[in-house]
Amino acid sequence: MTTTPDLATLTGEYTIDPAHTTIGFTARHAMVTNVKGKFLDFSGELHLDGAEPARSTASLDITMDSIDTGSADRDGHLKSSDFFKTDEFPKMTFRSTKAEALGDDDYRVTGDLTILGTTRPLTIDLEFNGAAKDPFGNERVGFEGKAEIKRSEWGLTWNAALETGGVLVSDKIKLSFDISAIKQA
Repeated sequence: MTTTPDLATLTGEYTIDPAHTTIGFTARHAMVTNVKGKFLDFSGELHLDGAEPARSTASLDITMDSIDTGSADRDGHLKSSDFFKTDEFPKMTFRSTKAEALGDDDYRVTGDLTILGTTRPLTIDLEFNGAAKDPFGNERVGFEGKAEIKRSEWGLTWNAALETGGVLVSDKIKLSFDISAIKQA
């Protein structure tokens, strides 16, 4: 049962639970369909300050070789020098620089996203989904978030022109976050 406790009681350190968290993305392919993917190997921490949400922080480390789009060939291409260059840049990172309470259960976290050694700002809109104690005694919180980036701003510029006009892979990438985090004792 999910409850919405007083946010002040949620203050503390949390570790993102990878077994119950999804870090995903969507790209337009061939101008006609969406390709969805996710990362399977990541770790992250949250510091939640329920009394003063602006003092909250978040960090995330993603192993780029863990990309999964459901196609081994496509995943291999994404890991190659055309895209993520995972041999040279094995991690993508996010470090928050600002947190804001927007009202109701809505929050905004701004921070530095580093891909291919390039760091640029990223703003993620989040909805607090609630808090609960799981059957194993863990205090959990849940957030759902989304953001959009232009991959070219991080040096991800590979593409192929289509005969009918347009390109094979969109510049705009939609990011999605379904986060479950466990409070540390």
